[in-house]
Amino acid sequence: MRKTLRRSCDACAKSKLACDLQTPRCSRCAKRNSTCAYANQPLSVAIEDGTTSPQTKTSPTNSDNSAVTLINPGIQSFDPFDTHPQTRLPRPYVQRLIQHFLSQITFQYYPLDLDITSNPFVVYWWPLALADPTLFHVSLQTASLDLDLRAQEGFAKSEILMADSVSLVRRKITNPREALQDETLNSIITLAAIEYGKGNTDVSALHIDGVKRLVQLRGGIQKVKSQSPLTARMVAWVSMVVTQTPQFKIQDDRGSDDGIAPIPQWHEASNNPHDLNNPLLDPDIEDVFSRLHNLFDSSKYTLSSTDLHDLTCYVVHRLLHWPPQPQPDDLLRDLSTSGIVRYGMILYMLILQGPTYFSHARLQYAITLKLQAQMEHNWLKMLSNHGSLALWLLSVGMVASEGTPEEQWFIEQTRIAAVALSLNFPDDFELHLREIIWLDSPIAASLFQQKWLNLYVIST
Repeated sequence: MRKTLRRSCDACAKSKLACDLQTPRCSRCAKRNSTCAYANQPLSVAIEDGTTSPQTKTSPTNSDNSAVTLINPGIQSFDPFDTHPQTRLPRPYVQRLIQHFLSQITFQYYPLDLDITSNPFVVYWWPLALADPTLFHVSLQTASLDLDLRAQEGFAKSEILMADSVSLVRRKITNPREALQDETLNSIITLAAIEYGKGNTDVSALHIDGVKRLVQLRGGIQKVKSQSPLTARMVAWVSMVVTQTPQFKIQDDRGSDDGIAPIPQWHEASNNPHDLNNPLLDPDIEDVFSRLHNLFDSSKYTLSSTDLHDLTCYVVHRLLHWPPQPQPDDLLRDLSTSGIVRYGMILYMLILQGPTYFSHARLQYAITLKLQAQMEHNWLKMLSNHGSLALWLLSVGMVASEGTPEEQWFIEQTRIAAVALSLNFPDDFELHLREIIWLDSPIAASLFQQKWLNLYVIST
């Protein structure tokens, strides 16, 4: 266990003199021809032992600054404390916030990658923050709020960071060059999430409007993504979750617009039609439904965690944008069921992805309420005509509504549906759901299986 954060050699520390951290001996020890021992290896030292050397990632910062090399913060040699921007908080507390951000917040924000050597908030975001006072303050603000909430002793330190963060953002946006930097967009969208979480929805909306204008000045969301994937993903997702409304358009099927694009596998999946034996849906809803079924049902498509996030972002944006379009054969189409299926697909994608960047609990609950309201008077008819679809929608609602007053309604209706379909708990459930939309995701599957097991216990 590391006992000190000191980087100077023992001799300089004992003499209370500045150490220039040269290796293998500092200049003072070399001049005196004395032993030079470091309690902690300086950042400039390259660890030669391959068995203990942490992996490093280098991320470019602004052209005015040199690149910052981030060493695995889980390894004792990580010590950025002499390089970070200054704050008004005591140094020991800043060090604590840095550690909390790198060990906790980064993985709360991006649980899609739990590897500290590749998580984008560690290898991309943090080097930018070390070189940018605004992003550094905003990053510490997220860590400070989390610690303050756990301690329940007020938010004095967080308020200092918030005031300074806002002041620094205002300064950046007055500079045409700095206003369009990734650091600025990252800072503003994070402040929007923080204000929304604190209940300041009007302030959050102002931040969202500001970041949207900056995205437009940079050429649009897809242009930003081609240059800075994490920034674009976070801006698109958080702005939608906070406002519960898409803030960016989606690309058309030709990919000619600048909007949010689907993943490449999306276009391939359209070439594999599947007879789902379901009601005649609105064309847009049917298109999303069929492609998701084909994507998840076929072993030919491999989805990384990033693919799944990009797919979720595109699908949820597209479904929230959906307005029924008049069709020549509208009398044959079931627009009521189309709306129900729309909400079911949004919830299923949110369940698959899980919280990313910022909690989507409020959006999920709002959609759950809409799903229940539309199913309440239609689901028994749907069960008799399209049993697997009804069971899928009820199961999705049951998982999505956990911990809410609506959960009991979904549990009871799912129990009735299981009895009507003569299902064996819980083995038959997954077989029916695979006929609709089902991805073999261990985390999501466990959520559904646990609900089915609980349902089995209730029924027996």
